[in-house]
Amino acid sequence: MSLGNVLRPKQRPIDKLLMPLETFARHKLAGAGLLVLATVVAIAWANSPWADSYHHLLHTKLGVSFGETSLNKTLHHWINDGLMGVFFFMVGLEIKRELLVGELSTLRKATLPAIGAIGGMVVPALLYVAVNRGGSGVSGWGIPMATDIAFALGALALLGSRVPLGVKVFLTALAIVDDIGAVLVIALFYTADVSLTSLGVGIACVAVSSALNLLGARNAVLYFIIGTCAWLGFLKSGVHATIAALLMAFTIPARTHIDGEGFVERIELLLGRLKSVGIPKDTQMNDGRQQSCLDHMARSIDLAGAPLQRIEHALVAPVTFLVLPIFALANAGVSLKGGIGSSLSDPIVIGIVLGLVVGKTVGVAGAAFAAVKLGLADLPDKVSWLQIIGVSMLAGIGFTMALFVASLAFPDVATVDTAKVGILLASALAGVGGVTLVARASPSRE
Repeated sequence: MSLGNVLRPKQRPIDKLLMPLETFARHKLAGAGLLVLATVVAIAWANSPWADSYHHLLHTKLGVSFGETSLNKTLHHWINDGLMGVFFFMVGLEIKRELLVGELSTLRKATLPAIGAIGGMVVPALLYVAVNRGGSGVSGWGIPMATDIAFALGALALLGSRVPLGVKVFLTALAIVDDIGAVLVIALFYTADVSLTSLGVGIACVAVSSALNLLGARNAVLYFIIGTCAWLGFLKSGVHATIAALLMAFTIPARTHIDGEGFVERIELLLGRLKSVGIPKDTQMNDGRQQSCLDHMARSIDLAGAPLQRIEHALVAPVTFLVLPIFALANAGVSLKGGIGSSLSDPIVIGIVLGLVVGKTVGVAGAAFAAVKLGLADLPDKVSWLQIIGVSMLAGIGFTMALFVASLAFPDVATVDTAKVGILLASALAGVGGVTLVARASPSRE
């Protein structure tokens, strides 16, 4: 019997009904497709006869109280400060994993995407400031700095196996370094007045979590409780609460409790005991001894894996299919009743489009070219410069992070809506242009 048949349980009628959903969920374009759908729904809703209900829903107040302490925010704030905390927590886990064992684990591997990412943050910001210098929109300089990794990789996935692995690795590592830069920009430049007492509480929680990691604690619930306290401390301090989520991610244990030999030895012993007490013959409930063997096996599997990888894996589906679509639905609903034409001449829109489409392309590709010519890094195997330019333009899809920064950069709704027009337009242009360039540089294979 093949391994595939062993791992695939006998199908039930419900499995056949759910198969289309499972197939969709596993598809590389599923996340990006759902984001597009949520964006279209948000724009349609915000420009429909029911637009008032859209804005009323987002401004609905929701609060919780603990004795005399209360936390009262709009639904929009709960999504941006709370739900997006889950997204930033997963981003932190991804960054830590890449630094330890991934594409950023060695200096040589990290150099090209890191230098490219720096160029891709500096040049767009400078272009935006050049267009908006002296104007009221200059505070939005951080908007064109970010890359939406889900959209960018989803767009690249349209070309399938035509794209060399080196191109995908470069874009992934670039987006991760870009995320680090975006988080630093949010923490340093888009933070309100700081309450040192509340910030101290948040930092203390992160320190406690780090200490528990060093002591060998592996219970995810414990880290969740401490992380929630850290999030509340940062939220009350004025420093954006998503920073707490990112910091907490770096305190999650990334080591296994037992090595491979120890795991195999445990499983073999437990399998022998299971055979001695009797292997379950059907799908009925196990007896006490059988269940005890299975529980110990599950515990051994838990000890042989790192909590970081287990938690990251568990968060992929909720973030992809719940957190990001809800964020898009809550933030992409820009009113177009005033006419797109008037918005296109706004310096904010011009700055964002130039920054994301031109700035990202020139910044990433230019910095990468300089790094290779100076001998600081190597061009990935089987990757051409035209493919690098195409991927650099794909990095201009700034959707999620750009919308997030726009909500922090501008205090009034009208200016945020103007920025949304620029973000949506720039992301579409960067996506189409980037895919076209990479496709032309990547001939189809038989």
